[in-house]
Amino acid sequence: MSYTRHNWTKEEILNIYNKPLMELLYEAATVHRKHHDPNTVQVSTLLSIKTGGCSEDCGYCPQAARYHTDIEKNDLMSVSHVKAQALRAKESGSSRVCMGAAWRNVKDGPEFDQVLEMVRTINKLDMEVCCTLGMLTENQAKRLAEAGLYAYNHNLDTSEDYYKDVISTRAFEDRLETIDNVRKSNVTVCSGGIIGMGEKLEDRAGMLVALSSLNPQPESVPINALVAVEGTPMEDIEPVAIWDMVRMVATTRIVMPETQVRLSAGRTQMSREGQALCFLAGANSIFAGDKLLTTPNPDVNEDMEMFALLGLNSQKPFEKHAQPKTVEASDSVLQALGEKPKWTRPGHSIERNEAAKAKAKIAR
Repeated sequence: MSYTRHNWTKEEILNIYNKPLMELLYEAATVHRKHHDPNTVQVSTLLSIKTGGCSEDCGYCPQAARYHTDIEKNDLMSVSHVKAQALRAKESGSSRVCMGAAWRNVKDGPEFDQVLEMVRTINKLDMEVCCTLGMLTENQAKRLAEAGLYAYNHNLDTSEDYYKDVISTRAFEDRLETIDNVRKSNVTVCSGGIIGMGEKLEDRAGMLVALSSLNPQPESVPINALVAVEGTPMEDIEPVAIWDMVRMVATTRIVMPETQVRLSAGRTQMSREGQALCFLAGANSIFAGDKLLTTPNPDVNEDMEMFALLGLNSQKPFEKHAQPKTVEASDSVLQALGEKPKWTRPGHSIERNEAAKAKAKIAR
């Protein structure tokens, strides 16, 4: 029988993170083999269905309307366009499509109804469907589940302590509340964070404390390396070292043994050897495709070459959890409630975020 702990302390996690690297790798690989097939990796395709214009001030994000970046803004995609992209992803070996919209939170109405139809369409293609749409209510989560959603992504980003130095337009508690709303539906949870934003090691451990304390723990945990984008408050931060990524993946694997650990943003800065160490350390999921929302990602053909070199196989859809049933809109028993939840706006200011905002005004 496996035993998953939900009471890890920051000190315990730091002790794991700081172990001699070879010892850490061996322990993580041992845990990984106990709970997963070490030669199987889940492949997801991330699709930006609505790009740019977000009202949040996340210091890492080029989609924030207040910063001046070179991303091309796009309105919500059509269902037919999303279906075409999903079929392309399926043909290239992805088992999951994750749709991201640059929204602060989900709002009932025609656009959300359109997203629900996208979920129905992709689920009928026998692919896992994930969405990342910002904060959402319990009723909205249940409507997504009814449409056939497999997973909902809502990253914690960093520790609760460091969160206020990254984002000022929402609170850490809002993230936890949204995850709780997702848990009240039949949708699995995807939640992780970003390293290399100027945080301390204690903040990386703190994020893992928060994630591992969730009961149940997230079914998948993306570990992102910051991709510094010109025009964002974090544009001048140097890339995180591969050894930090390896240690973070290994520690996540030990602390959350049954979770799928996703090697996410920042892979273009990693060598194949570095990625191989991450797979050895317990990563068993990646995002494929040449773009992650707005930042570059390795070409899918490069990934398939790497898989062949390392002897890795792509995980088939619904191996971990059963495929959800899709309820057509005409048969839905759930209706929009017209909710207007009071998501938090903390109101404090972050110096580097304000500086980037002022710089954007001059550039425009």
